[in-house]
Amino acid sequence: MSEATHTKVLIIGGGPAGLTAAIYAGRAELKPLVVEGLVPGGQLMITTDVENFPGFPDGIMGPEVIEKFRAQAERFGSSFRYGMVSKVDTSQHPFRCEIDDDPEDIILADTIIIASGADAKWLGLEDEKRLVNAGVSACATCDGAFFKGVEIGVVGGGDTAMEEAIFLTRYGTQVHVVHRRDELRASKIMAARAMAHPKITFHWNSEIAAIDGTMETGVTSVTTRNRNSGEETKHPWQALFIAIGHKPNADIWKDLLDTDENGYLITEPDSTLTKIPGVFACGDVQDHVYRQAITAAGTGCMAAIDAERWLEAQDA
Repeated sequence: MSEATHTKVLIIGGGPAGLTAAIYAGRAELKPLVVEGLVPGGQLMITTDVENFPGFPDGIMGPEVIEKFRAQAERFGSSFRYGMVSKVDTSQHPFRCEIDDDPEDIILADTIIIASGADAKWLGLEDEKRLVNAGVSACATCDGAFFKGVEIGVVGGGDTAMEEAIFLTRYGTQVHVVHRRDELRASKIMAARAMAHPKITFHWNSEIAAIDGTMETGVTSVTTRNRNSGEETKHPWQALFIAIGHKPNADIWKDLLDTDENGYLITEPDSTLTKIPGVFACGDVQDHVYRQAITAAGTGCMAAIDAERWLEAQDA
């Protein structure tokens, strides 16, 4: 059997939360190990222009942000490896973590920082995949400002979709909400607010049939299909926001840690502490409200400080 790797701080995830945790833990001379996952860098790796992260007044490409974060973490002694943490045994200390379902690939960790993020739920259309970052997005706060003065589509019927639609009215000439049912799942107050807005139009019992455009032109039109009649209608929308929810990457923790109804990890108020001492959670895996790179980075900082203090208390 291979000899297990031991680390004081194991960071699961290489996005803004995990990399910020690595920077802070590295500066504390804890020599953290980052297991980056299948998509190192997280959602920023599929983001083009990032204009709302402080320090980059002219904007910056998502992968370049990750590259800078990673270089800074490496400068302070963080190490990285590709792979997925597939199993965790928290009944012993150090915690025993298995990588990529390989019982011989083991990391022993004094503390664990979970920064595995969340993935947007998509419709599953080929057009959708083809035009991500070219007019198709899952984050109005991130990308809404790129679509000033055009008609915008939003898919969904819950609170998230209503919030996104209302937010996008500050940019679009008209916002069209496409919902597959004839009534909203959103809370009454959010539904009423959206339905009363003069710049929001609803397309009931409808789904997306096609999205036209290229990476060069962006979205040029969106075709909807009425689920009752089958009739298809082509609309001159130049952006489409998918707002049908996110899935936190927390499956391996569902029997170990507390989660909310949507699977997001629950931490103690004003901290990143989970119910298991020595295990911390930060970023989008525990944040279903803000879901921004800057807020993920902030909680990554918190997690590293919490882990450092926890380790100090064990040595006291």
